[in-house]
Amino acid sequence: MANDEKKKGLKLYGAPWYVTIVACILILSAMFSGALGTDMPSTFALMLAIGIPLNEIGKRLPIWNKYIGGGILLAFIGTSVIGTYNLIPSTYVSSIDNFTSEINFLSFYIVVLITGSVLSLERKILMKSFAGYFPAILGGLVGAMLLAILGGLFFGITPGEAITHYTLPIMGGGNGGGAIPLSEVYAGITGEGSEVYYSFAIIILTVGNIFAIFAAALLNKLGDAFPKLTGDGKTIIRGAEENDLADEDYTPTLGDVASGLLIALGAYSVGLLFSNVLLPEIFGFPIHELAYMVIFVVILCALGVVPLNVRMGAKRLQSFFTKHLTLLIMVGVGVDLDLNELLAAVTLPNIVVALFIIVGAVLGSGAVGYLVGFYPIDTAVTAGLCMANRGGSGDLAVLGAANRMGLMAYAQLSSRLGGAIILVIASVLFSILL
Repeated sequence: MANDEKKKGLKLYGAPWYVTIVACILILSAMFSGALGTDMPSTFALMLAIGIPLNEIGKRLPIWNKYIGGGILLAFIGTSVIGTYNLIPSTYVSSIDNFTSEINFLSFYIVVLITGSVLSLERKILMKSFAGYFPAILGGLVGAMLLAILGGLFFGITPGEAITHYTLPIMGGGNGGGAIPLSEVYAGITGEGSEVYYSFAIIILTVGNIFAIFAAALLNKLGDAFPKLTGDGKTIIRGAEENDLADEDYTPTLGDVASGLLIALGAYSVGLLFSNVLLPEIFGFPIHELAYMVIFVVILCALGVVPLNVRMGAKRLQSFFTKHLTLLIMVGVGVDLDLNELLAAVTLPNIVVALFIIVGAVLGSGAVGYLVGFYPIDTAVTAGLCMANRGGSGDLAVLGAANRMGLMAYAQLSSRLGGAIILVIASVLFSILL
């Protein structure tokens, strides 16, 4: 009797299990019959119908749910299988990819998370955490270089090649912000075609990205086993608790949530203004709009000019996105992962050296983070692994696997400003080592 009551009470995605299952079946039936469109509501529905079952299976699959990454990671991997092998009509694969990248729901999601995560922090804690963050990034880079050299020795790879061709692409901030501009810097210094460098850089970056995602899931389990090594998932500074705005005895209204959204979009517009018009480059290197946005929101928080109700609204909106829309993001970035491209990169030297780089990034950033007063696991995830993935989509996959979406602002600093730092370092190292 008790089991029957428990079964009746089971909820999937917030609704009774039978409601969710019927909804998913109807959506998938419409897709396979060709009745489902490729507009925004149709694509939104399809992503949920794909993501919810994968997420629920991943949460219940033995071993996978405890040690590998759970539902969120299975949604990512499962969708990549669907996209790579065309298990659904290619029209719908394209619509999911377009919704995530062309319509750019990916950036919208990041914008909301940045604003909510920054504005929910106490000002002094915020400034302390960002002040010590860049040493942690550099610690991860040094650790990655040292272990890359060590791993390369097993395969006759010179230290210079281990750094320039393996470490820099992985730690460079993704494809558009890393591998592509790195290949252009390489071409300018060596005189060879940029495609010579890029063709290998994108391969090793792909391998490193997968290792970073799985490493994030393992770090999450490590944090569960040793709680003293990690914080609350919203701030990385050790011994400091998040300023919980709910303690202010104020419940945000829908109007507050709307104002939080307005602040987020306004901050993003400022980022676009600086990135495209006012200061598109610093020392000759382009700065991404999301990096400028993080800086602007940090300034707003530091000055204390955003009213409490707006901050609470931004936090409430971020909470909704994190809890209920992360699944959509994992489906969207998963469908963009070509498993054939990954399989082509699976050679023993690539695997071993990339793995050493990821371990080095984790150890280096975590150690430096601890020395400057941060939680080592949270620092390793953001300053280490979010440097070692494929940019914005990689950040979401890493933070999702680590169950730390509240650290998005730090992740974006790694991918955007950290990526710019790598370009500066690369211009020097290419000249010395090549």
